[in-house]
Amino acid sequence: MGKIIIKTDKEIDILREGGERLAKIVKILKDEIVDGYRTEKLDDRVEELAKEFDARPSFYGYRGYPAKVCLSLNNEVVHCPPGDRVIKDGDLVSLDFGLKYKGLYTDHAISFGVGKISGEAKKLIEVTKECLYKGIDQIRSGNHIGDIGQAIQRHAESFGFSLVRDLTGHGVGRQVHEPPQIFNFGRAGIGAVMKEGMVIAIEPMVNVGTWKIKQGKNGWSITTEDGELSAHFEHTIAVVENGYEILTEV
Repeated sequence: MGKIIIKTDKEIDILREGGERLAKIVKILKDEIVDGYRTEKLDDRVEELAKEFDARPSFYGYRGYPAKVCLSLNNEVVHCPPGDRVIKDGDLVSLDFGLKYKGLYTDHAISFGVGKISGEAKKLIEVTKECLYKGIDQIRSGNHIGDIGQAIQRHAESFGFSLVRDLTGHGVGRQVHEPPQIFNFGRAGIGAVMKEGMVIAIEPMVNVGTWKIKQGKNGWSITTEDGELSAHFEHTIAVVENGYEILTEV
């Protein structure tokens, strides 16, 4: 699994600055993505905004990823390059973006509807966001990573939704991905013990139907196996003296 990296106070200060920048960029992008938006221009826009905030996108080239941002639509879960698709009224959009600022990394994802979306899509987005905060509420020194997964799983499944099991959250900060893995399901009291100075990215991926997923022909895009809707939220969070601090909020 590898060693969990405890961040210094100075590093957390930098991650706080970077996380605020990341959250502002994601908010700007969300407001710009409307019916008729051509996704082929998204990478250039991300690059432009990152430069405005004295940072750079962290996904491009990571393990060979060909884009600067992940943009998933409807039954797409994660890791989807923007491509040449056009956003339409009624689409469920998931936007996942990472930023490198002063040598350190933060990660953030949101899901939202464009125009008039179905009641099912609205509920899925609402519950997935709630799952994220249910997991975050378990973060404090002395708790276990499994506490996060159990809280997320219980909430999603209470609405009849399922959690993607083959993809996880992760540590973050000095690298894009670090130990430990943060599963979105599980049992309380198991897994690594959280300690002050840990920085983790929690990212529930919730499906309307089966939790099973499949990889697209482009070698990157992950979709639901049954074609049902999926939503995704993510924050970068620091374990601090009195609990937690969300670093990717504005």
